[in-house]
Amino acid sequence: MQSTATVLVYSDDANTREQVRLATGRRPASDVPEVRFVECATLPAVLKELDRGGIDVCVLDGEAVPAGGMGVCRQIKDEVFRCPPVLVLMGRPQDAWLATWSRAEAAVTLPVEPVEFAGALAALLRSRLAVGA
Repeated sequence: MQSTATVLVYSDDANTREQVRLATGRRPASDVPEVRFVECATLPAVLKELDRGGIDVCVLDGEAVPAGGMGVCRQIKDEVFRCPPVLVLMGRPQDAWLATWSRAEAAVTLPVEPVEFAGALAALLRSRLAVGA
């Protein structure tokens, strides 16, 4: 197992980014590596980090402005070679269809519920690390 996993967290709201960090802790589950966060508040920062490489999972805030996480997800799925799996944070459960449209591998609702979020993030890390990406 690799020693750390890198999780990109995109939100224009520092509180949302903090919720993600707190819900994850050092690692979201005992069978996945410790997590290192790369925080982004803008779409250009997200694209720069993905271009740099080394991101294992992206967590994108669907409520971010001006570029919402679901649109960002769809864009990076189209533009980034071997795009990491994406966990989208939705404002309402009724937005699940938008998460599907965005091609996100997982979605949870805001505010971040720690057990649900950590389970979804751990599942994406397991799938990403299993393929050796």
